[in-house]
Amino acid sequence: MKKIEVVLSEYDVNWEEQFLYEKRSIQEVIGHVILGIEHIGSTSIKGLKAKPIIDILLGVPSIEVVSELIEALKIIGYEYVPKPELMERRFFRKGLWGQGTCHLHICEYNCSEWIDKCLFRDYLRLNAQAADEYETLKEQLADHFQYDRQTYTKKKEPFIQTIIAKAKNNDFL
Repeated sequence: MKKIEVVLSEYDVNWEEQFLYEKRSIQEVIGHVILGIEHIGSTSIKGLKAKPIIDILLGVPSIEVVSELIEALKIIGYEYVPKPELMERRFFRKGLWGQGTCHLHICEYNCSEWIDKCLFRDYLRLNAQAADEYETLKEQLADHFQYDRQTYTKKKEPFIQTIIAKAKNNDFL
């Protein structure tokens, strides 16, 4: 399998517009089941370097409805990517493999997956020092694991879990 290069881009003010465009498109085809839709990931944090991929978190009433959404999402360019290791969410990609423009994460609204992803984003939005630390970590990992995106992602996890724990304890200082 070809390795995907980790490339971080400077923050782009158009990322928010891209999210809003995708949000409208998704609502047009499956709006009847959406309980919440959020821009998550590094592209949702103003000023933060990121892989230029818009991460979207979509909340539905039950994870079982996702199988009914696959064909509708395909119409607007989202491909379902089965990932058995993901228990609480389903993953869709938009764009060519390794060159995706959007990642869609669908889970039950307000499940732990939903809460954790929103807490992490909100903490970084409110805490510039933590956002700077995260950016530094990402730059170091991108240099070290330039052609190993899976390891790059895995190595960020301890930092992410630490931030989620702080957010759950309302430790925003």
